[in-house]
Amino acid sequence: MAVFFAYFSVVLIWATTPLAIQWSSDSLSFVAAATARMLLALALALFIHALLRQSLQAYWKQRNIYFAASLGIFPNMPLVYWAAQFIPSGLVAVIFALSPFATGVMTLILLKQNPFGIKRVLALLLAISGLLVIFYQQIRLDADSIYGVVGILLSCVLFSFSSVWVKKLSGDTQLQASPFQQATGALLFALPGLLLSWWWMDGSLPTQVSLKSAGAIVYLAIVGSLLGAVMFFFILQRLSASAVSLITLMTPVLAIVIGKQLADEALPLTTLIGVGIVLIALLLYSPWSVREWRLALSAALLRYLRAPAADDQIDAQILLEKSREDVIRYK
Repeated sequence: MAVFFAYFSVVLIWATTPLAIQWSSDSLSFVAAATARMLLALALALFIHALLRQSLQAYWKQRNIYFAASLGIFPNMPLVYWAAQFIPSGLVAVIFALSPFATGVMTLILLKQNPFGIKRVLALLLAISGLLVIFYQQIRLDADSIYGVVGILLSCVLFSFSSVWVKKLSGDTQLQASPFQQATGALLFALPGLLLSWWWMDGSLPTQVSLKSAGAIVYLAIVGSLLGAVMFFFILQRLSASAVSLITLMTPVLAIVIGKQLADEALPLTTLIGVGIVLIALLLYSPWSVREWRLALSAALLRYLRAPAADDQIDAQILLEKSREDVIRYK
């Protein structure tokens, strides 16, 4: 039950993050909103560190790894906040869902491992074609949307580069760090860059912050930056790569629905066709297969039938045995 709750919480958090990013800039500059979110998240993380009486010296000893992880926050987060001003939140989620493709390319470059088989190469080409459809339609609607599309694509590259670099350095040093420590270390090393970028691009304290901005920043700091990261690593340790990879399929669809319901965002038919092509490409790229789903559904059915009602134990046991025979025959 805990894994189920964590899994769908991650889907919901990731789906609401693009809209929350846009709302956080309601009365603040994009760089101020990004910096405020990360400052609040770091303050909460340090408070938890103080309660647990944990030393911060370990972060400096593994500074190379945490610096690599910090690239996923700075300059990545200010770039995301800037780009989100130009395109709908649902489209932000769709484009960022292309991260697995960027991660595959970075794995090939940094780790010298080739994750691309024929199926994944076809998926990559399909994703590019879907992206071109989206790109063409957005430019027709609004020329400035090119900034948003390109900005989120660059963010995908930065995020993937950071993730693969962390994996490479962690493998070299055999780092054993909890998800909370990884998040805290990344925030610590990203803080100087965030503060410098805020000082350079904004440099002024806001005189008035709207309730929408404040609520979005608090939500993103607590739920997006801390709880979301911890729950993601929690399910990553307990579920298969196939199951986890499906999050990237569900998130964009849910983000589009949320954007429509809460912000009245409307995507034209051509854009939705491009979104559909991208989602099909993600499905092809993931390690998901029909056989795996069939086996997973069979296992779920057996688990359900193993808990018969107390007043019908014998009949339920007979039904369970028949179901087992059917499943074996079906396989």
